[in-house]
Order: sequence, then structure tokens, then C-alpha cells
Amino acid sequence: MKVLTDKILSRSAYTAEIDVPFGKIDIAEWLFSLPEAEYLRCCPPDHIGSGVTTTDDGRRMVINVEMIGTGLVIQHYIAEEATANYCRMNSISDVFTPVGRTQVNVLWELMAEEIEGGRTRYTNRVTSRPTDVFVDFLAAHGQTFEQAAIARQEAGGDHNRRETPLFAASIGRRALAKAAAK
Repeated sequence: MKVLTDKILSRSAYTAEIDVPFGKIDIAEWLFSLPEAEYLRCCPPDHIGSGVTTTDDGRRMVINVEMIGTGLVIQHYIAEEATANYCRMNSISDVFTPVGRTQVNVLWELMAEEIEGGRTRYTNRVTSRPTDVFVDFLAAHGQTFEQAAIARQEAGGDHNRRETPLFAASIGRRALAKAAAK
């Protein structure tokens, strides 16, 4: 399978402020210890399941199962970078649509930056690219890339818009709980 890096299927980025100092935020720690029940609270009813595992070669990995529009998406996010203030997670994601199964590439970036007043700005950026399997799937079902991109942009953007403030709140709660436990 080949990711078509010259094409963008969808891209969205949303921000939310966290009323916690930047130095107390640890996105990687939050992401790799996130209980499934908390993940479900971060975008109901879309979020269905999650878990943390590793690849065969030991890289950290997060599996997310969610509905995005009419597609059931199983994301196999591998950590390319995972720090307190930035995580870059890359997935070849399985997408189950009403007409069959295909695969897309999803890059999920979780970012924190310091802002005034002892607060933190969280950005949740998601970029989806087609694979050659996805392009063949579209052709087999009489859909153009442009039609698929419009639908994915609408559904993915809406999902990200709703989950970003809930992720930010969860990251903030985790940071405050860890600070109180010290």
C-alpha cells in the first residue's frame, strides 16, 4: 500500500484553552495513559473504543475506534514523536463505509503552547491523505476524489471541532490531578 503524499483528503485544526500552566501539561503522558472511558467522554457518541499497545518493534501505539460521518474508522496511530508538548501520531486507518472497506492515512498532531495568564493553548490537528487502496476503492464505487474529499472534510472537520475542547479539558484535568498527587 502506498500513501499518496501529494494529495490531501481532509485537514482541520482546532484550538482550545486550558486553564493550567504550560509547564504542567504533558500530552504524551495523557495520551498513553488515557482510560478508555475518558476517551469515550471526549466525543460522544463518535468515540467507540481505544487502547494503548506497541508495534512489533516496540514503538508506542494508540488504537482508536470512532465514527466519522458514515464511516467506522479504526486508527492504528504510531508515535513518530511524543513529548510533553507535541505528539505526532501516524496511522494507516481502516475505514468501513456503507459500501465496503478501504484505508486512508491519518496524521494526528496534538500540540500545547504557552499563552498569557498562566494558561495553555491546545491544538488538535488532523490531516488525512488517500492511499492507492482508497483511490481504487473510489473508482470501483463510481466516486471522484473531489467528492470524497468534500465529504471527508465536512465529517472530519465536524468531528475535530467537537472533540478538541473535550480533549483539552481532559488534558487539563489530568495535569491538575498529577500536580495534586505530588
